[in-house]
Amino acid sequence: MELDYDFIIIGSGFGGSVSALRLSEKGYKVLVVEKGKWYKAKDFAKTNWNIRKWLWIPFFRCFGIMKLTIFRHVAIISGTGVGGGSLVYANTLPVPKSDFYNTGSWKELNNWEEELIPYYATAKKMLGVTRNPKLFSGDFELKQLAKEMGKEEEFEHTNVGVYFGEENVTAKDPYFKGQGPDRKGCVFCGGCMTGCRHNSKNSLDKNYLFLAQKNGAKIMAENEVYDIIPLNNEDGSTGYKIKLRSSTKLFKEKKTFTTKGVVLSGGVLGTIKLLLKVNKKSLPRLSDRLGGDIRTNNETLISVSKLDRKEDVSKGIAIGSILHTDDNSHLEIVRYAKGSGFWKLFHLPYTTGSNAFIRILKMIGSFIKAPLSYLKIYFVNNWSKSTIVLLFMQSIDSKLKFKRNVFGRMSSSISSGKRPSPFIPESIKLAKKYKNITKGKETSFALETLAGIPSTAHILGGAVMGKDRKHGVIDKNNQVFGYESMYIVDGSMISANPGVNPSLSITAIAERAMDQISAK
Repeated sequence: MELDYDFIIIGSGFGGSVSALRLSEKGYKVLVVEKGKWYKAKDFAKTNWNIRKWLWIPFFRCFGIMKLTIFRHVAIISGTGVGGGSLVYANTLPVPKSDFYNTGSWKELNNWEEELIPYYATAKKMLGVTRNPKLFSGDFELKQLAKEMGKEEEFEHTNVGVYFGEENVTAKDPYFKGQGPDRKGCVFCGGCMTGCRHNSKNSLDKNYLFLAQKNGAKIMAENEVYDIIPLNNEDGSTGYKIKLRSSTKLFKEKKTFTTKGVVLSGGVLGTIKLLLKVNKKSLPRLSDRLGGDIRTNNETLISVSKLDRKEDVSKGIAIGSILHTDDNSHLEIVRYAKGSGFWKLFHLPYTTGSNAFIRILKMIGSFIKAPLSYLKIYFVNNWSKSTIVLLFMQSIDSKLKFKRNVFGRMSSSISSGKRPSPFIPESIKLAKKYKNITKGKETSFALETLAGIPSTAHILGGAVMGKDRKHGVIDKNNQVFGYESMYIVDGSMISANPGVNPSLSITAIAERAMDQISAK
């Protein structure tokens, strides 16, 4: 039987983009299926008030680059569009500390810290990782916090995937010897997370996917896979039938393709959701560990708004500096571009407490004590010009499990460790110190105050590595136990808590996974 493709890749984020380029280089006929839309620089929203171009809510005909998904234990921010999370992430590309490689279900499968060195180097080169050259308001206050804590040596500029070059000047491809697209020098507008309108962000459509297309890989946007069926043999050794349908049209046009191999790269919310759906019927050999060992970076997001209208904290890149507060934790400064004040609609005064009743009473007390200050934040000040978001992350572990409920939707439960919480003592102390330096007011996402549900942009696991199907969903080379030529290459493969922004690690592990596949 002649198959339509050698490999179909489901998702175009960091894992899918790496897979598309490397498999096409090896001579395979490749199709990438992406749920989101194609976005060029001029297509991105100018501010996050343009909901149709910023948020992904198909029910309301909004097909933007960012999706918010709320579970019982966590609210998850993720990316959609050709290039996946790279369109909406904050460009930050650190290498994790040693604990990442020596914990979790994958620790005994390899000497990962040494094994991944060359793949991290390749990932950095492909993503154009460089040191942020400029600090702005917000970064300076973090530097002052470091000084007050006696940790000046632990403050540093971030390593990011941005083309700085000469500001606002177009240059011929600076990365791939003329084989890549032209680029323009960063103008430090702070708009990284609403989509870079200046062609400066090294998103995946400008490196891996761009080069993969040159090799003949096809990218099919605005389509979503809903079933994977082995052909003839139960283990998929003769190939798979992939069923997909439109993700943006009112009338869901359906298509079917056949392929020898499958690479699942839809992230936790795409890959795990799909596999839990098809597990019982189409792919019954999947490990019972599917949906387990799901982690966040044990993070908190606390906003601090300055009350001085002369200050402008929106200038810079999304995350320009970082402070390592101890061996397991660090704090980053996050900003949005001028005019992007959408989040203030969902922010309440930041309060802590053991239950919602106490937190709400404290919140009311905060309003009563400083009504003019909060009126300024919500109605007078330009939110993004006056507000810094403090992103606190830890490498300390707690795990969730995702499964399908009686309504056919994914739900979460605690697997091990403590329940994820937005009220981490270290984070609370750091936010107060930063607030005192800036003379600002703290707010946070309403769900944190009202329901105690933390937010994360780094959801990982659910299809972790193991020595066999009893201990993991995939082997050390990312192949799915029980199925031939089926791989999982995205955030769901991450088998320990990196404690830092995970995109570079996903890219490096994806590079290694593709390196294990022979040329056609």
